[in-house]
Amino acid sequence: MSYLAGIWRIEHESARTEGGFPMAKASRRAIDEEIREGARMILAARYAIALTGAGMSVESGIPPFRGPGGLWTKYGEPPMNGFQRFMADPKKAWEERLSKRNDELFKPLTVARPNPGHLALVEMEELGVIRFVITQNIDDLHRQAGQKALAEIHGNWTLIRCLDCTTRFHRDEIDLEKLPPACPRCGGLLKSDTVSFGEPIPTDVLNMCAEHSAKADLVIVAGTSATVYPAAGFALEVKQRGGILIEVNLYESEITQYCDVSLRGGSAEVLPRLAKAVAEMRREALS
Repeated sequence: MSYLAGIWRIEHESARTEGGFPMAKASRRAIDEEIREGARMILAARYAIALTGAGMSVESGIPPFRGPGGLWTKYGEPPMNGFQRFMADPKKAWEERLSKRNDELFKPLTVARPNPGHLALVEMEELGVIRFVITQNIDDLHRQAGQKALAEIHGNWTLIRCLDCTTRFHRDEIDLEKLPPACPRCGGLLKSDTVSFGEPIPTDVLNMCAEHSAKADLVIVAGTSATVYPAAGFALEVKQRGGILIEVNLYESEITQYCDVSLRGGSAEVLPRLAKAVAEMRREALS
């Protein structure tokens, strides 16, 4: 299970937590005025971006890792040196990965589809108000939804990446008869694009995140407690520069106290309301 070890990391503290806080007490649903306040901030922003996390994956039917019913609870946590183990024996690591393609870990990824939250972010991108999305999720759902300006900071489970030239290939482009596979472009070693425990975040992705977050004056933080670095750092740096944080989460999280607006509810419910309000307020301003 090591090659997927870096997927959500701390994002699933338990099946009953969101952002590390107990989910025993339900928070009230975001009211319309709060939604409109968030929409006003987005429309006033010069360069708005979004940071998304595991909460959005869960809303698409992908199971959590920790807590009752969690995959790591059932099968044990993956080793913290997953990348080092891959490098020590790439052939064995590839054989293990391919043998698990239909297990309880991978099957949900093959059937999951974008939820209304993913589609709402695409809608706001098309409106020109969301300029970039940084996701900690490896589920490919933002791409499937049609997000164009996107960085998958923990990788994408449908892709294979060259460790030398960083070129990414779709699974169908690589012959897996001979393991470990070699890069068709440079002959380098290939591994899954998902970032394993102990593996550095690919430099090209980090550079994209740094470039867009440096321009940002507003971040929508959706389905994540923004405690996992380096992804969390990009959002918090915007706040430290005087930017705005809008939180979309079912429950209070570690960053709630720093947010200008906290919209309670799941991403699949709140983000479409936010996108609708943005579109309506923009039409009102132009009329």
